[in-house]
Amino acid sequence: MLRILALFLAVAALLPAMANAEDRPNIVFVLADDLGLGDVSYYARAIQNKEPFVETPNIDSLAAQGLWFTDGHSATALCAPTRYAVMSGNNNYRSYAPPGVWSTFARSAFKEGEVTLGTVVRDAGYSTGFIGKWHLGGDFYVPGTKTIYRGPKSGDLIGKVDVTRWIGRGPKYCGFDYDFTTPCGVQGPMYLFYENQQWYPWADDSEIVFFNEDVAKNPKDVSDKGPGPGDSNWDTRQVGKILSSKAVDFIHSNAEKDSPFFLYYCSPMVHLPHCPTDEFDGRQVKGSSVSPHLDMTADLDMQIKRIVDALKATGEFENTLFVFSADNGGLQDKKAAKQIGYQPGGEWNGSKNTPLEGGHRVPTFAVWPGHIEPGVSDELVVNQDMVATFASLVGTEIPKGQAQDSNNLLPLLTGNGNFEKREYFINQAGANQELMLRRMPWKLIIQSNFKRTVFEPKSLYHLEDDPHEDKNLISNPEFKTIVEQMFQEYMDIVESGRPTAPGR
Repeated sequence: MLRILALFLAVAALLPAMANAEDRPNIVFVLADDLGLGDVSYYARAIQNKEPFVETPNIDSLAAQGLWFTDGHSATALCAPTRYAVMSGNNNYRSYAPPGVWSTFARSAFKEGEVTLGTVVRDAGYSTGFIGKWHLGGDFYVPGTKTIYRGPKSGDLIGKVDVTRWIGRGPKYCGFDYDFTTPCGVQGPMYLFYENQQWYPWADDSEIVFFNEDVAKNPKDVSDKGPGPGDSNWDTRQVGKILSSKAVDFIHSNAEKDSPFFLYYCSPMVHLPHCPTDEFDGRQVKGSSVSPHLDMTADLDMQIKRIVDALKATGEFENTLFVFSADNGGLQDKKAAKQIGYQPGGEWNGSKNTPLEGGHRVPTFAVWPGHIEPGVSDELVVNQDMVATFASLVGTEIPKGQAQDSNNLLPLLTGNGNFEKREYFINQAGANQELMLRRMPWKLIIQSNFKRTVFEPKSLYHLEDDPHEDKNLISNPEFKTIVEQMFQEYMDIVESGRPTAPGR
């Protein structure tokens, strides 16, 4: 009798978990590229109470259904290090390359056995897909050998590296069952697509060529990063359409399965080169704003429309957690600034690559109908928090010592459970090697070097009194103790290696 009772209790204990497993939502996480707060019309109207410089109706419609974070950040103010942090849940200084710029053929920073954004969801039984820009290095052979190529990323590499097959350290290595990937987005080099690690020819007559201005259909497709291996039919103007069509296919094919799905969609818009398509599903793109840069927001907006439409067409929208963020702040646009007063950070100073708030305060919101109450939150959140958040959502345990800087936002999003807020925030800027520690109301910017062997306090701002960061207080003797304390705190945190996320 006791055995029967014990068995009954064990089965009863499993029932809630089994029900939750069946009711787990799909997850769609969109990471835009170089998108600032000034690029989203919802932000202008709902947060700033002003008319926008550019219209993003589809992003706006989605944002209005969710929780918008006015204090939402990218992990860094630059593309590649943010992508590492988002994928690993770790601040970039924990990687082998603290500045965090991985070239096309560089060694990946991900370690064997460590959790990633993909593995925490895949291990819970989800079908996982990665579509879009990677920019985190990768393994390709030297032709005719088993040697991994680690040479230059640009130039005429035909015959020097076999780019027909991605050997390892790509999306599959990070837990994605399916991938459709542009290793460098639209910026190159390379100018190639890959599907499940194999080169994906653009057309039947496609060849891999030395892609430069002489062979490109549109010379502007060759970005300032230089020429390199590319598809003879590459056309940046069509990339957004191709990637979003693959996202639609992924949603439709996985909606038919019993298990939920996770789509990590990394759009390369609105990164340079700005080559807007003429139209996108009937909407004018090229010439729709005052500059090619702002035209690209229309392309991104239509990509979001396709994804949302696919979720609704398959009946999955109501059962999907949709998260939107960007890899860093927006781009300066002198033409738009002169003609319409455009600023990439909205009312925040700074832009991509800078340590000021506009360099890393980005459009951030989450939608889950019936579970996340629409509104606006001033809570500090970071896009690297998605590893811990998704793990909590799907029931995956993160081993101690991993994803150390990823905070679980699920209680904040749903209102269920106890949310532990960050008491401080560590991040970094970009090519000029600035590092930041924020402990409200103070923000300290530290100047470092590429090798992280030199550290010196550079700027101190009081964000409550001076949110635009106009008054650098570093030389004011009144705040000498605050500078010293915050500088020592930053060094202690980094050198100790301790987690920066609550509860990690």
